[in-house]
Amino acid sequence: MSSYIDTVHPENHAPYLDIPDAVIEYLHYLDFVKLRSPRTINGYYIDLRGFFRYMCIQWNRVAPDASPEQIDLTGITIQDIGQITKRDILNYLDDTRSHSNGARARARKLSALRGFFGYLRTQVGSLENDPTENISLGSPKKTLPKYLTKDESIELLKNIQSDFYERDYCILTFFLNCGMRLAELVSIDLQDFRDDTIRIIGKGHKERLVYLNEACLDALAHYRAVRDGLPNLQDRKALFVSKKTGRRLSARRVEQIVARCLQSAGLADRGFSPHKLRHTAATLLYQGGADMLVLKEILGHANVSTTQIYTHIQQRELRQAVAASPLSQISYTASSQQDTGKDDASGSTDTAEDQAAEDGK
Repeated sequence: MSSYIDTVHPENHAPYLDIPDAVIEYLHYLDFVKLRSPRTINGYYIDLRGFFRYMCIQWNRVAPDASPEQIDLTGITIQDIGQITKRDILNYLDDTRSHSNGARARARKLSALRGFFGYLRTQVGSLENDPTENISLGSPKKTLPKYLTKDESIELLKNIQSDFYERDYCILTFFLNCGMRLAELVSIDLQDFRDDTIRIIGKGHKERLVYLNEACLDALAHYRAVRDGLPNLQDRKALFVSKKTGRRLSARRVEQIVARCLQSAGLADRGFSPHKLRHTAATLLYQGGADMLVLKEILGHANVSTTQIYTHIQQRELRQAVAASPLSQISYTASSQQDTGKDDASGSTDTAEDQAAEDGK
């Protein structure tokens, strides 16, 4: 089975060996024309491969109980693809639900199909009709991102256990202060630094400039002092390298480093990950007073609406703070005088003037 992503060098592409020619051409279009990131294209590759495996079963080209790896997709032609109907798409999306795909996963699969069929119809003109047209699954429910509090972030930095402490401390410091993505961090080169700034290559090969605070500059200086002295340094332009091989760290290796540090800090098994550290940086920056448009630029969001989720985090914390008041659980109790059902003349404090004023309202 081919894999689109080279796990050691995620910027490199492995060959396509198990998908229809039309899909190969579409993925190349996403790569060279649309400039999508390797990870984005890999997601499309997996989703489209899964769809055509499903279609092969519907076309009775394989046994219903055939394993996915046994299904040969290379013989699927553009004529076959042209026979796919809206009903096929709807049936497929319904089938994915039986395989534990939630609303977000199904929406992503529909997006992959919509992009593929739209490309065939409008870009190369090989289809007359788009079977995904007017199909909508509705908007999946948005969930607030998980993040570490300020105190938890400090605990994480104080409990790093590593045979390359300077490197791993620098990695976590960059995640927690700069809000960069995992793919962005592993692709950093030494030439990307200038004074107190770093050039980040984000989604779609878009560049942005991020300023480094004192914590980042200090962590970087300590790490560089050790890194530059490694006797077996191979990838000399790469910032984060393996102590053993001297080569650039892979995304998977950084995930393992973060997981180990979370374990040491007692923060494991709570769903935290490098991407959650990005959410942490964004949340703490917003809580510290960062303007929404400034935060959008730091994170590399294409639209400020994506950044606005961090305002919801702030609102949730305000609500929790009010709920934590020691008086928040005291319930309303009626006055004992209301139990009589009539006025108590001896206890009334209303004057004639008060009653007249009330009657005149």
